[in-house]
Amino acid sequence: MKFLPLVWSGLRRRWVRTACTLLSLVAAFMLFATLMAIRAAFAAGVTVAGSERLMMTAKIALINPLPLAYGPEIASEPGVRDVTHANWFGGTYQEGSQSFASLAVDPASWLRMHPELHVAPAQRAAWLADRTGAMVGADTARRFGWTIGDRVPLQGTIYRRPGGQPWEFTIDAIYDADPGTDQTQFFINYGYLNETLPPGAYGKNEVSWYVIQVADPSQAQQVASRLDARFANSIYETKTATEKAFVSAFARQIGEIGPIVIDISVAVLLMVLLVAGNTMAQAIRERTSELAVLRTIGFTGRHLAGLVIAESCAIAAIGGGTGLMLSWVAMTVIGDPTHGVLPPIRLTPGIVLVGAAVIAALGLCAGLVPILQVHRLRIVEAIRQP
Repeated sequence: MKFLPLVWSGLRRRWVRTACTLLSLVAAFMLFATLMAIRAAFAAGVTVAGSERLMMTAKIALINPLPLAYGPEIASEPGVRDVTHANWFGGTYQEGSQSFASLAVDPASWLRMHPELHVAPAQRAAWLADRTGAMVGADTARRFGWTIGDRVPLQGTIYRRPGGQPWEFTIDAIYDADPGTDQTQFFINYGYLNETLPPGAYGKNEVSWYVIQVADPSQAQQVASRLDARFANSIYETKTATEKAFVSAFARQIGEIGPIVIDISVAVLLMVLLVAGNTMAQAIRERTSELAVLRTIGFTGRHLAGLVIAESCAIAAIGGGTGLMLSWVAMTVIGDPTHGVLPPIRLTPGIVLVGAAVIAALGLCAGLVPILQVHRLRIVEAIRQP
């Protein structure tokens, strides 16, 4: 603590240069945190995907529906324990920008198939009994201030009601989930949607995809192959894969964002390391005679090296910490820029810990060259310098 006045004096000696360096660090770590949050959003769901679940979609494209009649046939296939289905509903709330992932599902089989979704028993029973009810994730409920019993109007984008009237649903259940599971989705009753659609309408007696639970996860690929062979050469050919492969493929449709994000982050951090290192090296060169005086009054080379590292780490901590904080504020204010296509882009504790480690490494690395300058310091020669 007794060296803090010396550290502070060094930081404010050239306050314009220090301020510019801090602004560079703030911008770099804001970008770093945002890119890492985007990467986490793109990868969400992959690591928590059930190894015993398969996803069946149309072979040509995900937007092509499959017949509802496939359900009993899938259930009769050896090795299949359970089956459920979902339709992408795609409604918007109040304004087009206020949207979220909304799915029409069979409530009983969907909850049975997804034990990672946690719902209070009373709320579960209420949703199962209400054809116009909905179950919403805790994150989305907090976002809009919804509570149990609220009536929520959604304007259909894929499925429209006659006359353009909005769909209305009652919030019967609010779910939370295991870590890493999306808590932003909005589930409605497929039976209500299907019976409301007129004959011949898109989605009538059709589903977007099936979720299939296999009895033996080690046989998942074999079951998937048999199911696809069963529907081969039909009007509605299928493509079945594990849930993890399905989620990974969905993320890849948007782009191989992970490697791109990492490359950009590394480039940004290397550049800001050069800026911080140059700042520290220049600061030490300007204070060579002062450091020599400190050596003459009893400061050892270890003490001076500690002062340099402390100053370097202080700059990294202030700039990097401010960048992480501003990134969190920006993500909180902006909300979900993907409008439900991906889980919310947020600053998770894991990203904060990685950011803290990078800040520490940056502070140490930026001080390496100045430390070498201090160790090569010759008192007599240094004092003579202006």
